[in-house]
Amino acid sequence: MSDAYESFGYQPESRIGFGKKPGVVVVDFQTAFTDPSFPLGKSPMIGSAVEATATLLKAARAANAPVANVYTAYSSARDAPYWKVPTVVNEFHHGKPGTEFEPRTYDASYDTVFCKTGPSVFFQTSVVQLFIKERVDTVFVTGCTTSGCIRASVIDAFSYGFRVMVPEPCVADMDEGPHRDNLRDIGRRYSDIIDLEESLVYFEEIRKSNAVD
Repeated sequence: MSDAYESFGYQPESRIGFGKKPGVVVVDFQTAFTDPSFPLGKSPMIGSAVEATATLLKAARAANAPVANVYTAYSSARDAPYWKVPTVVNEFHHGKPGTEFEPRTYDASYDTVFCKTGPSVFFQTSVVQLFIKERVDTVFVTGCTTSGCIRASVIDAFSYGFRVMVPEPCVADMDEGPHRDNLRDIGRRYSDIIDLEESLVYFEEIRKSNAVD
């Protein structure tokens, strides 16, 4: 399919490429989104993305890459922003069911935990400080949802000067259309949209390089 943006000078097929030190953000893989017993947890796409992300994270941790596992929660509806998603405002409260991390993608002994209050994992959190301290130059963005918090996190990672990688199987949305549309758009502007296998090869290369060092 032709891309009209190319006629204006966009280069959607060009690559940013990997840097020397990766880090991973896991966006909102909390049980409210991953457990079908919750209203927002019924997306089959998100279920598949959890499994793919678990595979990626195993490789990332083996390569000693920092992992920022991020969830959304508030003290009450009063300090929540004006989300047009009532469940987020009324139920995403500290300590309530749904704010727990998805166990398949969370390692309490390894991951650094952050709570976010806006769409981006970088908004008023210290995720960027973690990555600066760890000398990260390449950020892998995983989690949900593609059209919301993934897109916002990609834009902020780009704005902070990181190389941004989005492993396509590791992100998901409630609907296929917005998922594809947003991947296509961030891929023509801010990030490389890559497959899981390419990600795993890269992390294995990093692991081997660390072993030599």
